[in-house]
Amino acid sequence: MFSRIALFLLTNLAVLFLAGIVMSLLGVNPANMSGLLVMAAIFGFGGSLISLLMSKFMAKRTTGAQVITEPRTPSERWLLETVRRQAQAAGIGMPEVAIYDGPEINAFATGANRNNALVAVSTGLLQNMSQDEAEAVLGHEVSHVANGDMVTMALLQGVLNTFVIVLARMVGGVIDTYLSGNREDGRRGLAYFAIVMVLELVFGLFATMIAMWFSRRREFRADAGGAQLAGRQKMISALERLSLNHGQSTLPAQVQAFGISGGIGQGLRRLFLSHPPLTERIAALRAANATVM
Repeated sequence: MFSRIALFLLTNLAVLFLAGIVMSLLGVNPANMSGLLVMAAIFGFGGSLISLLMSKFMAKRTTGAQVITEPRTPSERWLLETVRRQAQAAGIGMPEVAIYDGPEINAFATGANRNNALVAVSTGLLQNMSQDEAEAVLGHEVSHVANGDMVTMALLQGVLNTFVIVLARMVGGVIDTYLSGNREDGRRGLAYFAIVMVLELVFGLFATMIAMWFSRRREFRADAGGAQLAGRQKMISALERLSLNHGQSTLPAQVQAFGISGGIGQGLRRLFLSHPPLTERIAALRAANATVM
């Protein structure tokens, strides 16, 4: 928890420092920035924090995931027992465990609190993975919860959103002033709002690249956590199984970044992937195993 708060504070300080440099270079009066910063923070963090708080509800609603309250089959009983054991080992509260109808091998974790999260698996995973492989996937998802990845991603997205809003309006104001010939009334015309919209799209693309870079890094950490909870070879086998059965994810966009499956793309598209290619994840686990040995 402390590391996430430290990351959040350091990132905000970096944004404020960079904003100060940009304002100085562009000749923007800092006194005029207080209202903009407040507005940008409200809109920048508002959406990401609301999404985080509603993440469990929305995940259940969009996937049709059914939470296991009383296990009806040996498979459901095994799921609950495995997640309970891994949650205890990871030092978190028992997550809700759910199954959703999906043909692909996939699973996801979400929730605003590491002690009140949701771990869900697809019917395709239960049908096409061995228990050892499924155990590793569950360990991967429990590690996401233990690492606080959902909270960290929401905070990071809030910071990036705020930065995009502020920078687009700062740069847009300078461009509009230059194009309008420094008009004395100081009012902004339609051109200013058009410029800001374009700049928000451009800066938003760069912000997405940063968020996806972080998302890819957290997948490596979750793989390492899954290897620790279930066993390294089980985690490698699970990823190999995913690579053999990999197809287009049917998860809704809201939770796709938190699924275990993903990572197909080349060239510039790779910069927008939430998951590294499975081959890289397998190689990282093998390399870590070789280092330990």
